[in-house]
Amino acid sequence: MRGKARLLAAFAAFALVLGPALAEARPGGGRSSFGSRGSRTFSPPPVTRTAPDMARPMDRTVQQPSRPGNAMPGTPSTVPGRGGLFGGGFGGALLGGMIGMGLGGLLFGHGLFGGFSGFGSFLGLLLQIGLIVLLVRFALNFFRSRQHAMAGGPRPQGQPQGQPQGRPQGMQRTAQPMGGQPMAGGGASAPVAVGDSDFRAFESLLREVNAAWSRRDEAGLARLTTPEMMNFFAQDLRDLAARGWRNETQDVRLEQGDLAEAWREGSTEFATVAMRFSLIDVTYDAQGRVVEGDPQRRDTTTEIWTFRRNAPGEAWKLSAIQQTG
Repeated sequence: MRGKARLLAAFAAFALVLGPALAEARPGGGRSSFGSRGSRTFSPPPVTRTAPDMARPMDRTVQQPSRPGNAMPGTPSTVPGRGGLFGGGFGGALLGGMIGMGLGGLLFGHGLFGGFSGFGSFLGLLLQIGLIVLLVRFALNFFRSRQHAMAGGPRPQGQPQGQPQGRPQGMQRTAQPMGGQPMAGGGASAPVAVGDSDFRAFESLLREVNAAWSRRDEAGLARLTTPEMMNFFAQDLRDLAARGWRNETQDVRLEQGDLAEAWREGSTEFATVAMRFSLIDVTYDAQGRVVEGDPQRRDTTTEIWTFRRNAPGEAWKLSAIQQTG
């Protein structure tokens, strides 16, 4: 009985700790920031009315902080200090080691910290599990906030706050891009004018990317995204398939959006747009049973999407997705 109890407790601990990482399987997942924004990959975009909280730093990107323009597209890497479920660096190693030791103790009969016999009951073991889970989640939030502060820093005084109140819902056309800022490598970026046709393209890409993701259509995703983003999406789809899961998003509706900034680097143009949208987001297992979400409930989320095109007049492609808050 004790062996079964330990095994069940170990599985419970895995579920509690890994649960947030398995949830929200839609494109971008609602939990990570990934992709590239050219020379501004490691600079947070201006806040807007739609996204009043600063964007989170990139978790996955091909860019390197020291030499932003030299990474080869299609070779995903992780920003130092942000790797894996628990992040990289000392914090990730510490948390990973703590969980590894704790679950190892469960499986080999010593409790999370060798105290199963000391507690003298299964209830005591469950209390230990609850304690370690709370500790891990607290530490994750702490390290994430520290990394966010180091990467983006506080918002400077006077930073644009987005569009004035009273504008109609939907994509805002009049946001002022931040142009002329220095580029890494000594160049200069120039502002780009974004018109109604561009905003319609951004809204269409929001729907089309979700539709291709739901079909698991990698050829379609490759047409709509940069090679870097396609690699990340393909890996996420493989991760879902390895669990026997599939994620479907339906009836994606843009509720509100506005432009954070738009600029040109050489002949390449970028536009970063804050979008609040609603959708039906459900994950199914191999038997068609719902494992996450509700087919009868709409979810609303806010994300910051960056689009790029290699030259004016070409089609925009999704280049990055960032979470806020």
